[in-house]
Amino acid sequence: MEVYVDDMLTKSITADRHTDDLRETFDVLVRYGMKLNAAKCVFGVPSGRFLGYQVHQRGIEVNPEKIQALAKMVSPRTLKDVQKLTGCLASLSRFIAKSTDRCLPFFKALKKGKGVEWNEDCEKAFQALKDYLGQAPLLSKPETGETLYMYLSVSEAATSSVLVRQEDGIQKPIYYTSKALLPAETRYSPAEKMALALITAARKLRPYFQAHKIGVYTNCPLKLILQKPEVSGRLTKWAIELSEFDVEYLPRTAIKAQAVVDFVAEFTEPSIEVARMMVEQNKKNIQMATPR
Repeated sequence: MEVYVDDMLTKSITADRHTDDLRETFDVLVRYGMKLNAAKCVFGVPSGRFLGYQVHQRGIEVNPEKIQALAKMVSPRTLKDVQKLTGCLASLSRFIAKSTDRCLPFFKALKKGKGVEWNEDCEKAFQALKDYLGQAPLLSKPETGETLYMYLSVSEAATSSVLVRQEDGIQKPIYYTSKALLPAETRYSPAEKMALALITAARKLRPYFQAHKIGVYTNCPLKLILQKPEVSGRLTKWAIELSEFDVEYLPRTAIKAQAVVDFVAEFTEPSIEVARMMVEQNKKNIQMATPR
């Protein structure tokens, strides 16, 4: 059973079991004097709407009504139109890989004052999002106790992540996150941006980090960077915050799902700063290993 405020979902593996589960659910409701609105109840269905999403045995899908509304939406021309569009996309962000990067032209249009200049970049981004959401990925639900995995991505304007689980050798997305960089954050080094992507994801997906071991796939030596005693104050703070979770840093391997392949666009070469830190660490290791 899943309960969120006044929404409730009872799930069963078989139809016979579902009858027993419903009987038990009703017994609990009667015991506590609670009532259901019959007009809002649906029973014995293979899938249904819950918290604005379409939930079924295979996973979680985008609400079809929201997709249809977006598909029928004409190109925005006013400030209110663009705000309506960004609000709609915000509600779908968990399904959109690198949502901030995809929506960047809209954000730029909103920053130009009271008027909105809907240019060619905005139109291309708008049509691309329509096409993307027309085939939005199916999000999977993690099993209790299983290890989950994360890919990180950084760009000039945003940090992004995707949380995945492995099933039968295939990586299935669970949740996409994305965050626009603040002006000061755009001046971070590539390594710091990658660490920012991880801490942002950990805060957004805290329940997942608390309940599961997380394997972070990255070619950036994040573990080395966060464990350096002379790192900047913000890196030290992030390292302490991440220490409460069971996080393992893993080298990037072959990606086994198109939904994840489309997401990943991480820098592949370490920055000069990262290379310098690695050399310094190697020197220290050699000194410690040298007999005196």
